[in-house]
Amino acid sequence: MSKKNLYSLLAVLLVAATVLSACGPKATPAPTSTQVEIFSWWVGGGEAAGLAAMQKVFEAKYPSIKFVNAAVAGGSGTNARAVLATRLSAGDPPDSWQAHAGQEIIGTYVAAHQVAPLDDFFKSTGFGNVLPKTLLPLISQDGHPYSVPVNIHRSNVMWYNPKVLQEAGVTAVPTTWDEFFAACEKIKAAGKTCLALGPQWTAMHLLENVMIGTLGADGWSKLWQPGADWTSADVTKALDNYAKALSYTNSDHASLTDWQPATKLVTDGDAAFNIMGDWADGYLENQPPDGLGLKAHTDFDWAPTPGTKGVFVFLSDSFVLPANAKHPDATNAWLTVAASKEGQEAFNPVKGSICARTDCDPKLFNEYLQSAMKDWSTDTVVGSLTHGVVANDAWKAKIDTALGLFLADPTKVADFQAALAAACKSDGACK
Repeated sequence: MSKKNLYSLLAVLLVAATVLSACGPKATPAPTSTQVEIFSWWVGGGEAAGLAAMQKVFEAKYPSIKFVNAAVAGGSGTNARAVLATRLSAGDPPDSWQAHAGQEIIGTYVAAHQVAPLDDFFKSTGFGNVLPKTLLPLISQDGHPYSVPVNIHRSNVMWYNPKVLQEAGVTAVPTTWDEFFAACEKIKAAGKTCLALGPQWTAMHLLENVMIGTLGADGWSKLWQPGADWTSADVTKALDNYAKALSYTNSDHASLTDWQPATKLVTDGDAAFNIMGDWADGYLENQPPDGLGLKAHTDFDWAPTPGTKGVFVFLSDSFVLPANAKHPDATNAWLTVAASKEGQEAFNPVKGSICARTDCDPKLFNEYLQSAMKDWSTDTVVGSLTHGVVANDAWKAKIDTALGLFLADPTKVADFQAALAAACKSDGACK
């Protein structure tokens, strides 16, 4: 056979192999590593149960690899990410770690060259083809994807106890902040806490929801874009609403360990409302010991946070490949499961989230999560501050510092607004 014919045959075989690989899932090479360390902050309620469900899928596919769960307690990764930062600075990264899609990944880990691009992974698995087109840019830099998103969460959910509302004479669920404050007066008069709150990260979660409900989706999005104006009268109004909302919270919120105790104040009948992401759904509905085993519409109910009907405040949990990974083959095996339909269908219904993939079976999800799927496809989507979408870690840290000072004295709205404007000027779009 001539060299010309040989090259032609090889070209045909290469094309055929490419076509065949595109017709089905590409097998991950058998890993040689004996373990994979997965770092997250999923330790409670539906979070831990969801991770365990995906771990089960992983162990069935890769029985020779020991799954090391390196989770660190603390909602929204408050504690875990501090531990992770120490490990990264010491050159001791986990094999893969949880990170939020958006600026938390791009503006922090990618900017610091701490994670590797996943072009080959996305090409071999076809994962990008089953992701929403709006999500791909949030995990990419210069066209290169850097993480594997496993879910979509909604931040702007107001969980409430219908019995507490009824007993207080609140006949309609509030849809605006003025309606919310009027309801709070009735609930307070009935001897109950209106709004259950937890430690500081949940106060930031509340802050973003009050601001979006006051400013609207467009006003919120503009705060993270060039030319942002954090000194405007609209922002002042939003912060005034936030200060007023704080006045209806439980006085011991700073001493609560995390978001779950605040949510439980509602289900126990001690408080009326809790503004928390939809991971709370897994905690509320999963059976013990992974959840409270409660009945929707009877023991609890939900609605968009005031002022956010038709808006989906989103975040996405993702996993990354460290730069200079210690066990790249084992990490690739984990990412393969995290990206898979089987892995995401095992994880998300328990976790209280919807798949990042667009091809998951809706019948596997409960009523709340099916409603989230519908809203995700129709609502105006904006990014979360608390959960890493709109601001990198440096900017968010300055906001968090300003928030801590404000929580100590919520009367100082002007000082808080000035600090937020300074944070934007220092690290964000206000340059």
